[in-house]
Amino acid sequence: MLRGLEISDMLIIDRLELTFQPGLNVLTGETGAGKSILLDCLGFVLGWRGRADLVRHGAAQGEVLAWFDLVEDHPAQFILDNAGLPRCKELILRRVNTVEGRKTAWVNDRRCSGEILRALSEKLIELHGQHDDRGLLNPGGHCDILDEFAGLDEARANTEITWQKAKKASKALKSAEDAMGVVRAEEEYLRHAVAELDVLDPRPGEDGELDTKRRLMQSAEQVRDHVRRAYQSLGNEGAEGAVSDAFKWLDGAAEKADSLLDGPLSALGRVVIDLDEALEGIATAMDRLSFNTSELEDAEERLFAIRDLSRKHQIIPDELAAFADDLRAKLASLDASDAKLSSLKSHRDFADAAYEKAAASLSAERKKAAKKLDKAVMVELMPLKMEQAVFITQISNDVATKGGIDAVTFTVATNPGAPSGPLNKIASGGELSRFLLAIKVCLTKSQMGLTMIFDEIDRGVGGATADAVGRRLASIAESGQVLVVTHSPQVAALGTHHLRVEKLVSKGKAKSIVVPLTKSDRVDEIARMLAGDVITDQARDAARVLLD
Repeated sequence: MLRGLEISDMLIIDRLELTFQPGLNVLTGETGAGKSILLDCLGFVLGWRGRADLVRHGAAQGEVLAWFDLVEDHPAQFILDNAGLPRCKELILRRVNTVEGRKTAWVNDRRCSGEILRALSEKLIELHGQHDDRGLLNPGGHCDILDEFAGLDEARANTEITWQKAKKASKALKSAEDAMGVVRAEEEYLRHAVAELDVLDPRPGEDGELDTKRRLMQSAEQVRDHVRRAYQSLGNEGAEGAVSDAFKWLDGAAEKADSLLDGPLSALGRVVIDLDEALEGIATAMDRLSFNTSELEDAEERLFAIRDLSRKHQIIPDELAAFADDLRAKLASLDASDAKLSSLKSHRDFADAAYEKAAASLSAERKKAAKKLDKAVMVELMPLKMEQAVFITQISNDVATKGGIDAVTFTVATNPGAPSGPLNKIASGGELSRFLLAIKVCLTKSQMGLTMIFDEIDRGVGGATADAVGRRLASIAESGQVLVVTHSPQVAALGTHHLRVEKLVSKGKAKSIVVPLTKSDRVDEIARMLAGDVITDQARDAARVLLD
């Protein structure tokens, strides 16, 4: 239950503290006095998204504080549990809005997010504004109202999940079909290109190797002649023979030279070894420089073939092998496309079937709930002097959406024998207000500890009908708490607690205040609502009759 509201520097309110009681709390006052501002401030502290310019002109920040009484098993306690906040008997919400637009919120002096405030608000307050009937006038919102009444959140969420899966599966199939279409269009090219590449079978680095081999073979004859000459110069008829002869002569003289020739002999020994290594390397080079003319032709042919394919496909030669692998993969994908598409189609069909099942189940639940809603609304319409009205929730098949396959429309017949039709075509303004009250009561009557707030729910009605609306509100308030902003004296007279909102102008500045009314004050206020600016004795007498 909402116990109090404290507002500082918000719009035309400098400082205001209100207390509320169980039962029917009525707020009255002239148009423009600030009644809607109170609701704006309450919405602000509850995290609702509304107007941004709430800070009073000249103030650095505005602040709203609201406090509620909570029983142990109040649904808001579970919101606190999930948010990691301690349970409490008194819940205090505070929110500050700076002139720069920064908003900060606290729950029992602990910082919290706007999301937590909004989650709490759903369990604390049910606000029905003066324009809520627009939701009734829009058939697009009727399905949401029915789902809310039936508590179909889980079934609707499941339907939405299956819808998303079905759309994803359909998209995957379409994407695969489009991709396969592109591949099939170039199938002939792919198979020809792969055949060419398979025959050639190029490998990375082969172009460089062949180019080097070709250049070497082209100059090999001249090079081999030079190498042969070098071999001859170093062989037995050249340096090797001379070194061997010198070594023999020195070795023969060494015994009589008293170690004078040891150094030269050692050096010559190393020379012999180095000459052997050089001759061996030259011989190897000569062997490698030996080739057949056909070998050069083969190398050139393969090199030119590789480079031709490289130019054809506009890639460097070393990338041909990887390119061939890519083409083979496309062909493999094409060859496996039938199986892949079959699998994707099966997955799509399975997802579609799951959605259809979920949507059909949701539709069945809606049809059962529609009958219950019709009965519940009719029960609520009787005390609102609309016992002759007929309210029917029509459900028809619609295009499949994430919300199911149903189109929901509220239809009414407001007079006996009159044809029924859509609510937005048949009902008058006063009738819409009563339909709204009836539907909202049906939606919220099962919610424990919920404070219901009605902003001019009696708009468009008067006399006995207004009295009926007030009595229904009073009966609802007997087991809870209802706040009503009203211009109807019949409704105001039925309140158990009465607050008057006034706007004062001082030094060129407007200020809104709220005054709790005593019994005698209520007589004058209701008389004002009946008579206008000049309160007559007759108006006071009529007010007393309403209050008795």
